[in-house]
Amino acid sequence: MISIASLWLPILLSAAAVFIVSSIIHMFLGYHNSDFKKLPDEDRVMDDLRKANIPPGDYMFPYTTDSKERNSQEFKDKMSRGPMGVLSVFPGGSANMGSSLAQWFVYCVIVGIFAAYVAGRALPAGADYLAVFRFAGVTAFVGYGLALMQNSIWYKKSWTATLKSIFDGLIYALVTGGIFGWLWVAA
Repeated sequence: MISIASLWLPILLSAAAVFIVSSIIHMFLGYHNSDFKKLPDEDRVMDDLRKANIPPGDYMFPYTTDSKERNSQEFKDKMSRGPMGVLSVFPGGSANMGSSLAQWFVYCVIVGIFAAYVAGRALPAGADYLAVFRFAGVTAFVGYGLALMQNSIWYKKSWTATLKSIFDGLIYALVTGGIFGWLWVAA
């Protein structure tokens, strides 16, 4: 059994590598450009949303938390008339990516910690590269990829966009597994 603390180097190096690989994927490869669509009559819709003065947050429409209301004819009529949707509203102003990038890096570290925990509990020091690669890589794939399916199942995000992100998760998992396998001897 290997402690998480002794695996700090593969944790941080894999997080940095995934951060770089994800930047390359999103800035240069362009296959995520079609993940979202432009609203028809975007300017009018944005003007209407500004007039509604909606605070930043996540919204579902039509919305109810009450099962009695959910079964009312009025609510059923709203549902059948449509549209239905999920809306995330961000604050206005320039898009500051700094906070999101910092959170993404922290998330990558957290995935690395879980990969270190699982591999460290399953494998001894000096374990074979491929065994380390498998344990760390599969754990990282669960963290980076599998949970994304919930967005398509429950929030109707495009399955194409979700599958592309799961593919990204596979790449991140391969990078994580490779770095753990490479640095395992040092553990």
